[in-house]
Amino acid sequence: MTVLNAKDLMTENVVTVPPETPVLAIARLLSERGISAVPVLGADGKLLGIVTEADLIRRLTGGDGKPMGLLRQLFTDMDRLADRYAASHGATAADVMTRDVVTVAPTTPVSEIAAMMEEKGIRRVLVTHEKRLLGLVSRADLLRALVEPPAESGEYSDERLRRAVLAAMRREPWADTFFTLVDVKDGVVELHGFSNSAAVLRGLKVLAAQVPGVKAVVDNTQPMPAQLFAAA
Repeated sequence: MTVLNAKDLMTENVVTVPPETPVLAIARLLSERGISAVPVLGADGKLLGIVTEADLIRRLTGGDGKPMGLLRQLFTDMDRLADRYAASHGATAADVMTRDVVTVAPTTPVSEIAAMMEEKGIRRVLVTHEKRLLGLVSRADLLRALVEPPAESGEYSDERLRRAVLAAMRREPWADTFFTLVDVKDGVVELHGFSNSAAVLRGLKVLAAQVPGVKAVVDNTQPMPAQLFAAA
């Protein structure tokens, strides 16, 4: 039986932000890309933290605004309280991000990742090497591994490649997954349906070709009819 590691399942093209990114820009990014978290990278490319939906919600709720009595002050960790204030009132990724990020190595077995997610109650782990981000493994990635084991030859199945191409398309605002259909046969990606423009078609070909395991990309699309383009 093939033992899967983090590198076998991770999403490599992870959306990241620098620490000075405004909170509102991060909220818009999460909404537009349909993702629930973004890692924060420093200028040297090293992982600094992660901003999740929970971090943004905490910022929206803010503190309770109530004065703290002397007795409570004596038994309160002031450093922790200051961190919570910064997270709930901060304006940038550096202010609101979670710094204690759960990370794994590329060689970490999937079974350990699953146990870690269950124990810590988290939805994702970041894959790093020497503090540099390599990818991300989510609960959805683990579920896909259960329903579709990898081929013994080490090659990806056609269905897995198809899903990988669709996932890459959904991350790009210019890529249309409604009118452009994706099929994969023997590692060859076939594009069907309609394309908005020659530029979009070129972009789709490059996008699909970059997915690991894809052997070739064949264009079987047609120019989008005027009535469909008006409705798109």
